[in-house]
Order: sequence, then C-alpha cells, then structure tokens
Amino acid sequence: MKPNVARYRVLLGTYLRPQARQVALLAVLLLTGISLQLVNPQVLRYFLDTTRAGGSQPGLVLAAALYIAFAVLRQVLTVAGAYTGNQVAWNATNRLRKDLTLHLLRLDMSFHKTHTPGELIERVDGDVSALVNFFSEFLARMLGNVLLVAGILALLFAEDVRVGLGLTIYSVISVALLAAVQGQAQRRWAAERQAMAEMNGFIEERIAGTEDIRTAGAAAYSLYRLLSLLRRWLVRQRAAFVVSSALINFSNLLSVAGYAVGLALAVYLYTHAQASIGTAYLIVAYTGMLAGPIQSIREQARDFQAAAASVDRIQALLALQPTVTDPPQPAPPLSAGPLAVAFENVSFHYDDDQDVLQDVSFAVQPGRVLGVLGRTGSGKTTLTRLLFRLYDPTRGRLCLGEADLRELPVAEVRGRVGMVTQDVQLFQASIRDNLAFFNHGVADAQIVRALEELRLWDWVQTRPQGLDTVLASGGGGQSAGEAQLLAFARVFLKDPGVVVLDEASSRLDPATENLLERAVDRLFAGRTAIIIAHRLRTVQRADDILILEAGRVVEYGPRVALAADPRSRFYQLLQTGLEEALA
Repeated sequence: MKPNVARYRVLLGTYLRPQARQVALLAVLLLTGISLQLVNPQVLRYFLDTTRAGGSQPGLVLAAALYIAFAVLRQVLTVAGAYTGNQVAWNATNRLRKDLTLHLLRLDMSFHKTHTPGELIERVDGDVSALVNFFSEFLARMLGNVLLVAGILALLFAEDVRVGLGLTIYSVISVALLAAVQGQAQRRWAAERQAMAEMNGFIEERIAGTEDIRTAGAAAYSLYRLLSLLRRWLVRQRAAFVVSSALINFSNLLSVAGYAVGLALAVYLYTHAQASIGTAYLIVAYTGMLAGPIQSIREQARDFQAAAASVDRIQALLALQPTVTDPPQPAPPLSAGPLAVAFENVSFHYDDDQDVLQDVSFAVQPGRVLGVLGRTGSGKTTLTRLLFRLYDPTRGRLCLGEADLRELPVAEVRGRVGMVTQDVQLFQASIRDNLAFFNHGVADAQIVRALEELRLWDWVQTRPQGLDTVLASGGGGQSAGEAQLLAFARVFLKDPGVVVLDEASSRLDPATENLLERAVDRLFAGRTAIIIAHRLRTVQRADDILILEAGRVVEYGPRVALAADPRSRFYQLLQTGLEEALA
C-alpha cells in the first residue's frame, strides 16, 4: 500500500497551521538538540588529543565544561521539545476528534444503522489517538534525523573520504532495507484496528441489551460471539506485532553492523598512523550516532504504520457524504405558527429494494391533529423520520408549509418540527443542559415556565441542586414517566410549528399519563400535530385519522365521521378494542 503524500500533507496542514508558532518552536528545539549532538564529539576529540599531547590544563577544563554544559542543555531541550510536541499533538488531535464527531453526526441514519456506537467511538478516539506522534514529532523528527545523518556523514567526509564513503554506503543500504521491511506492516495494522473496532461495537451493543439477552437466555451465545471476535483480534494483532518485531530486530542487526564498520575503519586508520586517538574516537562516536537516527527513523516508520492505517480509516469516514443535504438555493423561510404537512405519492425504502411506504398521500392542515394507526411494521415511524428529514423519500414529494422539504435547509426543518419518541435519551449533565441541549442562550425563566406547564417544577425543586442537578446518563435514576416529561419540556422550549408524538405515552403509567394530558393540550395549542399511538385514549384528541397497512394508506378522514361509519376500518378498531386489534 503506497502512502498518499498529498493526503498526509493536507491533514498536517489543516491541523498544524493554526499552531504555526508552536510547530516552529518545536522545530527549533529539535534542530538545536541535533546541533549539540554533532558538536559534543568534536569537543571530546579535542579533549583526548590535547590530553595525549600534554596540553594546558585550562584548555582541558574548558573542554570538559563545554561538554557537560552541552549535554545538560541538550537534555533541557529534549524535555522542552517533548512538552511542546505533546501540546501540539493533543491540540491537533482534539480538533480532529471534534471535526470527525461533527461529520459523523451529520451523516445519514442509514450509516448509523450499519455502524454501532462502540465501533464509531473506536474510530473517533482510537484512530485519532494513534496520530498523536504523527502530529507532534513525525515530520520534525524525520527531518531532524535526516539532517543529523547528513551532518554526521559530512563531518566524516571532512575527516577522511574513505570513512565518509563507507558509512554513507552503510546508511543508504540501511534506510533502503528498513523502508522495504516497514511497508509490510501497514496493511496488518489496518486490519488490527478494524478488528478492535468491531469487537468494541459488539461489546457496546451487548452491554446495552443486557436485559434482553438475559430474558432470551442468549448469554452463552453472546459470549461465544465475543470469543470469536477476540480470537480474530488476537490473530490480526499478533500478525501486526510479528512484522513490527521483525523490523525492530532487523534494525538492531543493522546497528551492530554499523558499529563493526566504524570500529574497523577507526582501528585501521589509527594503526596506520593516519588518525589520532581523538579522530579514531570521533569515527566510532559518529558511527554510533548513526544508529540513533536510523533507529529513530525505524520507530517513526513503525508509528507511521499505525498512523497510516488510522489516516486511511479517518479519511474513509470523512469521504462519506450525507445524501440529506441543504439545497443550493433554499426556499423562503417557513412562516411562524402552525404549518401544513403534505405527503404526495411518497414511497420509501431503506437499504433493500422493498418499499416500506408505497404511494402515501395525505395532507394535514395547519393547527389540526392527525392520529396515525397501524400494526407494527406498517410504516408509521418511517413517516416521522421522513418528516424530520432523517431520510428523503425515494419517490414523491413531502411538503412542510408550502415548500418541498428538499428545498429547505435541514436545520430549519428540524427547528420547526418537534418530536417526542418512546425512547428518551438523557445525558450525564444538569437538568438545565438536558432540557436546553447545552444551549446556554435559553433563559432559566423559559425552562421554569415549561416545567410548570408540565407540573414538573415541583419535582425539580425536590432535586438536591434544582436545575443544576446532574442526571445519570441514559435516564438512570429517573422513572420512564419523568424522562418522558423532560422530553416534552424539550419540545416546549423548541416551540416548533409541527409536533410529532411517536408512541410517546406507551411507557407511561396511568397516573403519569394523566399528568401528561394537560401538557399535551398545551403543546398542541397553536400547532399542527401528528400522533402515532396504540392507545385509544391518545387518538381521541385527533381531528383526522390515518390508518396504514403494509406501507399503504387504507383509510384517511375526519375522526368523528370515521367513528360514526360502521363500514370504516377505524369504527371496527373502536369496536374490537384498539390495543388488541393493532397488536
């Protein structure tokens, strides 16, 4: 797999350019440290030759002091470089995590239905974390090591052309061999990270479904599936580590070979009186120093393997584009107040070719309430997903107000349509943030007013810190009724023109549902509403009734007229018992 240099250049430029000063400081620190590495052997060569020649003590003391000072300064520069590099890396990767998360949130629901939350967490956090060294040190160290090798070889050429030529040949061969070997690991590291993502996604799903797994007696099967995923991860990780370990051992072998070459050249020149003891030491020292940058190049190559695999996976995610997008020329903004809703010959299917909705047509006038009934799988929830523009129709036209949804910005559609579903997602945050979705522009007075409408304000006041009380993630610590009431308060704050209740009262006990009745009346006042429900009591407030069967409209009309017509499907449901008939 050949690396796409332009791709890495764009990635580095995007996330390092805002930190240009820190990156420049990091480069200066690294290059200064390299310069001190080249100077110190020269100082020690002078010390050895001067000592052998019986030189003056002040000169020896000065050389020793310089050697120590350079060594200490180099350590200080190393620490400063490590600190600066980590600052640069974490700033860059945190920004990349933010951009990647936002991109994933904008992708279509079809993507999220085929990728588990655990897998996406691994892609966002695990893959990005693998780029820390890539952002902080890769280019700087690679450039620095190349310059260090070039500086060492130049100084060796200055001492003796034969030494410089011999060690240049050794360096070229070493780098070429390491480059050939390291290319074998990138594919294996990519496979290892994919296996890890799949395993994390599996664990996340099974933990979330613990109750259902226990009820179905599927614990043993789940453990067997986990074992198979762990085994596959082990095989792929082991293959990646074997190749990387081979690269390490090969690098060490080259290092030993380099020392042998340098030592042989130094001994030859010294025994033939062609070099002083200091020069012989210099050759051996520089030869040893060559092992350092070549080893570092090998380490950077290893990190690049993991980084390249992660970059490929990140770029694959970023290359995905949502099909639900804003129009090039948006329609005029929607008017305030209740909005009309119209489905015109709408058909829709998910990933397969079988239509979930087939030529669905109906219209809800502004301010009216539509009750949608049908068996499980008849397409009721799909209607709401299309209206909220989580998907676009496969065929037909869906209008909000006077505009086709595809002619409106996505944010405007979702700002004017409020939805309360059966499952409520609460965040580990304060009640205030859960209701306002972390929008600090929503005043407490608005929140209190919404809670008072729901008669939930007294409950909030019993919490230890009132609106600042932190709720448990996922709704732990709250009853289903309390969570549902909080979801209603969210819609109150949003103040949409259309409200959709998707079986929102199916999990409520009778006492809480009675409490909700007044809130529903208040919420529907001055708004268009669509109710999807199994309970007869819920649809009694509907002005119109729509009955779906196998994705088709089998009945649509005013509720009162349908309830009085013995030939209507709605009349038969009322006589049979709605919950039983739709079960």
